[in-house]
Amino acid sequence: MEFLTKFRIGALLISVAASSPLFAQNSGPDKQQNPRSVLDARQIVGRSLVAAEHSWQARDAYIYMERDEDRRLDSLGQVKSENVDVTRMTLVNGIRFEQLMEHNGQLPSAEEQIKRDQDLEKLKHETSEEQAARLRKNEENKSYLRDLLEAFDFHLIGEEIIAGRPTYMLEATPHPGYHASGKYGKLFAKVKGKLWVDQKDFGWVKVDGEVTQSFSMGLFLARVQRGSHIVLEQTRLADAVWVPKRLEVKASARILFLKNLDLDRILTYSDYRRAKDGPYSVSR
Repeated sequence: MEFLTKFRIGALLISVAASSPLFAQNSGPDKQQNPRSVLDARQIVGRSLVAAEHSWQARDAYIYMERDEDRRLDSLGQVKSENVDVTRMTLVNGIRFEQLMEHNGQLPSAEEQIKRDQDLEKLKHETSEEQAARLRKNEENKSYLRDLLEAFDFHLIGEEIIAGRPTYMLEATPHPGYHASGKYGKLFAKVKGKLWVDQKDFGWVKVDGEVTQSFSMGLFLARVQRGSHIVLEQTRLADAVWVPKRLEVKASARILFLKNLDLDRILTYSDYRRAKDGPYSVSR
């Protein structure tokens, strides 16, 4: 199921992009001061969203490797099946392209290579209509972020050193009475989480999110269960660009209201480099 491959609720909690108008709600006389004592939770989150937008845009110029470990679990939590994919995330005409390099330690099959080549050729010759549809979908996927500060109550609960960098630790809980403006925004009331924000440049260092109420996805064919959990860790590149380093999803879902599915999925990201810096090398 597509919702499992991307786990959209994780995207809601670990989103690293937002539009500038969000920050405008939190801008004020203290904008140029930046002493910790005058920053409240909403101001920290507002600044982190501006930093996140910077990272989101900058990441479009990077190529990198993704390792995807997808484990399906039995009722006792034991692994009953596992698939590992290694993918090269490249750019074609400025558009992200996923090139499968290995599946369970083996090179892609002939069929997979044919499909990859077909997808690549299609992307190279994208029509104006296809481009418009893709851009609309991207905007739709990001639209719920515009209400992020209104959908959640943020509380500053402490400070913590992560990978040698001081961070603010905040708690996010659904805001009572929030009325969603988009289809994904309706999920805000069913999740909660904690986030760690870098104190220097306000990048999102870590996010820990949990589903508090089950919800349906995929035209109601699947239902994500309460207790599903996601943890994102990010790393800092040059120019205060924060990118994913490790993402772990522990999810439980009910498919077609009949079959339970439990998974433990770990994605790790490495070998980030700017596309313009030269040929891509694959680490083995």
